[in-house]
Amino acid sequence: MNYTQKSYSINEAKKKAERYCAYQERCHLEVITKLRSMRMIPEAIDLITTHLIQNDFLNEERFSRSYARGKFNVKNWGKGKIVAELKRRNISKFNIKLALEEIDEEDYVQKLDLIARKRLIQIKEQNLQKRRKKLADYLLYRGWEINLVYSKISELIS
Repeated sequence: MNYTQKSYSINEAKKKAERYCAYQERCHLEVITKLRSMRMIPEAIDLITTHLIQNDFLNEERFSRSYARGKFNVKNWGKGKIVAELKRRNISKFNIKLALEEIDEEDYVQKLDLIARKRLIQIKEQNLQKRRKKLADYLLYRGWEINLVYSKISELIS
């Protein structure tokens, strides 16, 4: 069996990349990875990426703000995990800072309280220390700051 991958002209690849970006916000790294998977040469990738930026299909600030809002509101991630994932996508420190501005401090504290209480109900462990550890592990894994996590645990488990 001989599987040959379709080759794309610059214009075909440009249109495909435009649709890819129009479907949902993308970061530069995702677009470059997509173009590489289409076996585009580096010069073509640069050309297409520039076209996408100039025509506002690709905007790193918009991506990072949308990403932070989505992961906080939908996935209940803390700022630590959001920052780590944005860094993994090569987002600049400046855009990470702007992204975190999308999260209201009051909402942030309320969300931590809500998910901590909800998780605590699910933890069936009777041993207080193990109960604290399970709750801490859950919240820390989701990127909530260590000082907030431990003060919340002190408040909820006495």
